[in-house]
Amino acid sequence: MRAEIITSGTELLLGDLVDTNAAYLSRQLRALGIDVHYRTTVGDNEERTAAAVSLALSRADLVITTGGLGPTVDDVTRQAVAISTGRPLVLHPELVAAIEARFRSFGSQMTENNIQQAYIPEGAVVIENPVGTAPCFAVETPTGTVISLPGVPRELEYLMEKRVIPYLRERFGLHEIIKTRVLKTCAIGESALGQKIDDLMQSHNPTVGLNAHAGQTDVRITAKAATEEEADRIIAEMEAELRERLKDSIYGVGDQTLEEVVLDMLAKRGDSLAVLETAATAQLSQRLASVGAEQAFRVGIVIGDFRELQALLADAELEIAEGGRAPCAMAEAAAEGMRERFAATYGLAVLGTVSSDETPFVAAIALSAPNQAICRTVQRPTPDAYNRTWLATLALDMLRKHLLRLQTSPEQSPRTKDIGRE
Repeated sequence: MRAEIITSGTELLLGDLVDTNAAYLSRQLRALGIDVHYRTTVGDNEERTAAAVSLALSRADLVITTGGLGPTVDDVTRQAVAISTGRPLVLHPELVAAIEARFRSFGSQMTENNIQQAYIPEGAVVIENPVGTAPCFAVETPTGTVISLPGVPRELEYLMEKRVIPYLRERFGLHEIIKTRVLKTCAIGESALGQKIDDLMQSHNPTVGLNAHAGQTDVRITAKAATEEEADRIIAEMEAELRERLKDSIYGVGDQTLEEVVLDMLAKRGDSLAVLETAATAQLSQRLASVGAEQAFRVGIVIGDFRELQALLADAELEIAEGGRAPCAMAEAAAEGMRERFAATYGLAVLGTVSSDETPFVAAIALSAPNQAICRTVQRPTPDAYNRTWLATLALDMLRKHLLRLQTSPEQSPRTKDIGRE
């Protein structure tokens, strides 16, 4: 079954409001086994809204509109649906009485323009709204069904869960469900990841899709089945294959963040972390602090330049690199200095500077662990927010993979150097 969601409101087109209603409706329809093929946003214009509904009916079995059911002149959804379905608007006196009662419950009096909210397309199924003043409705046509809901999220969600979902189950005999599981990966680019699983992305049930972020790519598995148990089985089989191919590139599932996973690994071992960053790379400390695991995350310090680093770690032998670059030797010394000064199990340093010339931005990421030091240099085009996110993610992933190796081999190796360039 195909569906389209139409949200109306000029404020959405102008960017003054974020459309959360469409995302909510998509999740609800997915759980019913209904495929959302299109989402449309249209301004407060009767002609364009009618055209949007007509187009939606030509390509979907179910159309849900949100917004435009209020009492003012810019609320045009009722009229637009009436036009697109070829039905006149009809006044329902019982709805007028319900709206009046709603206002009385507030100690207010209904104004004349509220009466227009009681006009519903002829032959429509009335959906009463006990949590608002805007009655809703469903128009059943030979080509599809249009359901019009209010734009107020609280009202929309109540009516969807209490009225619309039961209506849809009965009307269309819905028994299928759609479930989704998201695997979180990091430190692997979208193209490299896609190359590993391109054949799996051709699967029809379950489907496999990617959603790329800075330094991270989500792998979404979506299954359709008659029961929740069957959907879980389909997803589990695909997840097992994905884990076999992607291995430790996967750090978590669902809403887990990389910083949550790393700090949880540290906490379970009774370990702690101290972090140092330059201003040009700062983001790592903020992400770790947002988790609120104070015992595992001991301290995060951001320095303006390498002179501050020398002052902070006075005992460390630091050599300022020519041109302001951050070499691994300096990053390793900084990471080890942080670990020792704050009595942490691990020290993590991300050092880089903004160069005045046109050369690429280079940073060094170093991890100081008991009996081991790891460092890599990373080249990014600029030190903007996107690339700082990349650097923070790579630093967290360096520590995560080190902890994973300790899980499989508890014996800590002697001090080694793993210096590479990305």
